[in-house]
Amino acid sequence: MAAFEYTALTDSGRKSRGTLEADSARAARQQLRAKGMVPLEVSAATESAGEGSASLFAGSPGLSVKHLALLTRQIATLLRAGIPLEETLGAIASQTRNHKIRRIVLAVRGKVLEGHSFAQALGSFPRAFPKLYRATVEAGEHSGHLDAVLERLGDYTENQQKFRQKVQLALIYPAVLVFVCILVVTGLMVYVVPDVIEVFTGTGQVLPLPTRILMAVSDFISAWGWLVPPALAMLIAATIYLLRRPAIRYRFHHRLLEMPMIGWLVRGSQSARYVGTLAILTGSSVPLVQAMGIASGVMSNDFLKERLQVAQKSVREGGSLRKALEDVEYFPPMMIYMIASGESSGTLDEMLGRAAESQEQDLQGAVTAFVSLFEPAMLLLMAGIVLFIVMAIMMPIMSMNQLVV
Repeated sequence: MAAFEYTALTDSGRKSRGTLEADSARAARQQLRAKGMVPLEVSAATESAGEGSASLFAGSPGLSVKHLALLTRQIATLLRAGIPLEETLGAIASQTRNHKIRRIVLAVRGKVLEGHSFAQALGSFPRAFPKLYRATVEAGEHSGHLDAVLERLGDYTENQQKFRQKVQLALIYPAVLVFVCILVVTGLMVYVVPDVIEVFTGTGQVLPLPTRILMAVSDFISAWGWLVPPALAMLIAATIYLLRRPAIRYRFHHRLLEMPMIGWLVRGSQSARYVGTLAILTGSSVPLVQAMGIASGVMSNDFLKERLQVAQKSVREGGSLRKALEDVEYFPPMMIYMIASGESSGTLDEMLGRAAESQEQDLQGAVTAFVSLFEPAMLLLMAGIVLFIVMAIMMPIMSMNQLVV
């Protein structure tokens, strides 16, 4: 059976959209008529897709990390309970209230019932199930431990979701603070400062430097402030356009790795992602060279991705993983040491997991500290701006008082 998307009219004349399972489009229409509905459009829920292609419904962004983690955990739990894969997918599809998840699960189930492997069925939705996910599932199917592999994938995706949520929640207050700061300063510059400064301009006295600076900033914001948001939008759009060019993006990613603070964060996140991916794949019985190719494919930094492809070639030619990653020059020394220890002791997949976990903990600690410092830094910046405005206004008043005395 396959999954079909339908649009039909109900008895009340309203349009209804959904997903159902049937042997053919004709059988799907018959099911709709049996329910008292008039089918308007019935189409297959998926299109056979190769690597890098999208689903038939290309407008769908796929699954979020949160939904993917939940779906993975549900499949793993039911498989561990001894329920066959097709029944597991059917049970999940019947219980979920999310239309997109139901559509995807039913489509994958249809592919499985047609005789495709689970990994091949997931390939119909490459946006929902990334390359790493599909490769790990394929390895689990080959090794006969699909439930255990999915449990590990569930842990991995849940950890990624928790870290992302933690950072997002920590950034909410600083973001609101920045927004309020911009509104307050803009309001002072446009509506308050000009009226106050106008009192001193008619006296003919020479205004202090802070006051003249404040007047210049106020005049600029009043006259040209409306151009700032469109200019920023154009700058962002131009940057995105330029970064779509491979040569420019390659040089930018290289420079990004060399920056003092940002470079450390990028190197830490990229190395943790790479080694964590290697740990999942090698622990799922994927050969090391193949695992390195898949792991380098999920990297977001083009320069580092190219260096890791060279490292993969070195390992394929008989070199050690430690030496190959050491030649990349962007992996932390402690991580290299742990990988060397795993190679020498024969517990490489375990040490890869520990190295990735250690690096992720360091990275999370650094990000948490950075976000914690950002909040008081913004408060100090806002206080400094307000203090400067007050001083620029008070200095002419004090000068006038001295002249009167």
